[in-house]
Amino acid sequence: MPINFDTALGVHEQALYSRARRAEVLGSNIANVDTPGYKARDIDFREALGKAQQNRSISLANTQSGHISAADNQRHIEAGVKYRNPYQPSQDGNTVELHIEQAQFADNAIRYQSTLTFLGSKFSGL
Repeated sequence: MPINFDTALGVHEQALYSRARRAEVLGSNIANVDTPGYKARDIDFREALGKAQQNRSISLANTQSGHISAADNQRHIEAGVKYRNPYQPSQDGNTVELHIEQAQFADNAIRYQSTLTFLGSKFSGL
């Protein structure tokens, strides 16, 4: 009996990709904490994952060079990137609040690791 990875892995494949992209965005915020005028961004994880799931259920074939690639998950995650409203805006226009970014980054890292652990157990079971 052949293994269907789409069924076996479920939503965790998209979750892992979305969490990795969110780590990039949060890391960029932390790196730009002292950049005047920088606007903090974040990914709405539920929205990005929902869009990735909707895209996954549609099977597309590229029959002409002008067609959009079906594997373009990046576009759906970028649509979920939003600017964060600061609790205490700075005078230079920077909206990054380091303590919030660090907490969000740590939370995302733990969730990323738990998704990896779950996928590892799935592969071991297969």
